[in-house]
Amino acid sequence: MQPKTKKLFGAMLAAMASTYGVASVSEAFSVEPTIAQELQDKIVESDAFLREINVVPVDEIKGEKVIGSAAGLVPKRTNTDANDRQTSDVLSLGSKLYELFHTEFDTHIKWSTIDAWAKFPDFQERYGKWVRKAIALARIRVGWVGTSAAAVTDPEANPNGEDVNKGWLQLLREYKEGAQWFDGTTGTQEAGEIRIGKGGDFENLDATVHAVKQMINPLHRGAKDLVAIVGEELVAEEKAALYKAMGQTPTEKERIEKEVVSKVYAGLPLKTDVPFFPARGILITSLDNLSIYYQTDSWRRQVQDNPKRCRVEDYNSVNEGYVIEDEEKAAGVEFAKVKLPDGNGGWA
Repeated sequence: MQPKTKKLFGAMLAAMASTYGVASVSEAFSVEPTIAQELQDKIVESDAFLREINVVPVDEIKGEKVIGSAAGLVPKRTNTDANDRQTSDVLSLGSKLYELFHTEFDTHIKWSTIDAWAKFPDFQERYGKWVRKAIALARIRVGWVGTSAAAVTDPEANPNGEDVNKGWLQLLREYKEGAQWFDGTTGTQEAGEIRIGKGGDFENLDATVHAVKQMINPLHRGAKDLVAIVGEELVAEEKAALYKAMGQTPTEKERIEKEVVSKVYAGLPLKTDVPFFPARGILITSLDNLSIYYQTDSWRRQVQDNPKRCRVEDYNSVNEGYVIEDEEKAAGVEFAKVKLPDGNGGWA
């Protein structure tokens, strides 16, 4: 680390210590809940998708969901001569509980990168944004691909963090033995495959979205905030079909691009700008039905210069977990089993 960088880095550590109210951030410390909330807010602000879902502080590592969704029958009449009037529980139809797991977000930045950043007047802000963005993207990735919460994770066997936590799609797989999850076992084609395209289980993306929507509880199926989150390969396949049908002129291409992303599929708007969402995935829900819970007093942090590795290391950990507030308001497909036309009369 160059002398100028070292001076700026030292000033940044001092400023961080002042913010966190500790003597030094080079030693592990607990982040006060109010400061943790501010840090969480900045992490959320670093990504558009996180701003659309819920990031919720909770006190306990296990407990009952805190948001849920409104459903169920409320209006009624009671014969009060014989019975007391009874209130109705309309908060969520799905599971009621959540569980959090210790999660480490440890990053490092090489001295050469830090030296380059030192040339900019926003050195401290640049560093903070980098760390927060890394945490935000890691959270989203695990939210989509996470299948388990291993005691010790194995990044070689699970390069996308599949064993870090149970993400939203895994929670949906497990809910009522997959009642809200289409895995292809009931398809009309090859068992275990979900073929989307002419001659397949579904003729096109519109038909697929329509079928998935029917898996949502009827009480939620007409909700105006439902969206269809769709992976990039399925969108590309839809565009290819439109290109073939509508021509290859530049004007047509521009119109197709706009039509695919703005079209309503099975009465639902298409959402395609979600980081790390499986390329062949489909999930129908409302965005406020997806949550990340974290324990308010569990955030730990340490920032240190490591000359043995010529880098700056930033250690963060927190107890957190993923929550679908009401599984009955969500449905999806097993993206690993989706097959598309291969252009040679087969499926791949």
